Order: sequence, then structure tokens, then C-alpha cells
Amino acid sequence: MPNSTSQPNRTEKIGRLNKFLAFQLGVSRRQADDLIAKQKVYINNQPAQLGARIGESDTITINNHIVGGRSSYTYLMLNKPINYVCSRKQQGKTPTIYSLLPDKFHNLKPVGRLDANSSGLLLLTNDGDFAFRMTHPKFKKNKQYNVTLDKELAPLHQQMIADFGIQLNDGLSKLGLSRQSDQDRYTWIVTMSEGRNRQIRRTFAALGYTVIKLHRTHFGTYELGTLGAGDYIVINP
Repeated sequence: MPNSTSQPNRTEKIGRLNKFLAFQLGVSRRQADDLIAKQKVYINNQPAQLGARIGESDTITINNHIVGGRSSYTYLMLNKPINYVCSRKQQGKTPTIYSLLPDKFHNLKPVGRLDANSSGLLLLTNDGDFAFRMTHPKFKKNKQYNVTLDKELAPLHQQMIADFGIQLNDGLSKLGLSRQSDQDRYTWIVTMSEGRNRQIRRTFAALGYTVIKLHRTHFGTYELGTLGAGDYIVINP
């Protein structure tokens, strides 16, 4: 059997180790490289090296557990209702999003998050590279939300948020704003490409407003459409 530095022949070649780990573990290739660099990954009982290639006959282990068995990636789009958390553990009496999904999808991870009081489009997958491309700021994936405020947004505050940005404790927050209706200034369409924790809520709160409804409708090229609350569909990226 080949060791960590040998090259498998063409008939048995799988490819790069980090790509294999990303596929099997549902992490990004960068995260897979971190595992390799920390010498947590072994090929045929030998510490793996960055850039290693593997074949079908190689045995890959992490912490003495064999890695393998996954045959394909899965991608879901869920219309998350309010009062569900994006975690595996239930928080108090608040259920998790996994209670909405069959057991066969419980290995999938959310791509970004929506807090318990927010609803709408949530992607889940076991493809770490896809999750990385969708969430890392350098890829600038736009997200769109329908937002309802507790009071009318003053024109000056609209300009401050959209044109100049609001300084938060973790940096400047600048949001795209357009009115859902010409009849009121309570309901807004908010567009952003960042994904900082509760950024929309904190931006409005800094000016004295409370977001009473936040519903995501778009994430990159994905659109929630008519998918019902609590429903999901399998998608192709």
C-alpha cells in the first residue's frame, strides 16, 4: 500500500487529499488543509502532508476513525419559520431546524444562519467549498430581506444607512434600502453582501429602531419563491 509520499497509479487515483476530506467531512478545502497541517490526518498510518494525493486503496484516518463512505453532495433550500434555531442542539423549548427535516438530512450544515426570530431562505449542505463560496465576504454574494420596523424610517436615517453606513462595534454597516410600498416607511427591502451576526437588527437599533420582522427571500442566485414555511426542496448548485 502506498505511503503518504507515494503516488497511486492512474487506475486507482482519487485525487488530492484536501478535496477528498472536504467532500467526506463537509468542510472547505482550506479547513481540510488546516487538519492536515495540524497532523490530524493519516494516510495508511503515516502523517499526511499538504498537497498529498491519494488512491482508492489508501486508508485515510482522523483520530483513528476511517474517513470515507460519502458518495455525493446534497444541497437543500429550506424556508425557515420563526422560533427555530440553526443549531443541532435545542435551546430550551425552542426547536432546531433539524426537526423540520428527515433524519437523512441531519448531517447537513446551514450555510450561514438566521436567528430564531428571523425567517426565510436557508441553504444547507455537506459541501464545505460551496458553503465557503456562499459566505466568505470576498465572493460578495448578495442577500435580500423583507424587513418591518416598529416605526417609520426617517429619510435622514435611510440616507445614513444606505449612503454613509452606520458604525457598529465590529465595523461599518452599509445596507441597500428600497421601500416595499410607496404607502409607508415601515416595510423595507434590505440588500447586503456581508453576513455579520444580527447585522441588520443592530444597524437599525443603532438609530433607535426595532426590527419586528426579518424574512430572507434571496441568497446569491437562489430565490425562495413560493416555498411554504417549514418546507424544503433539494436543489442543484
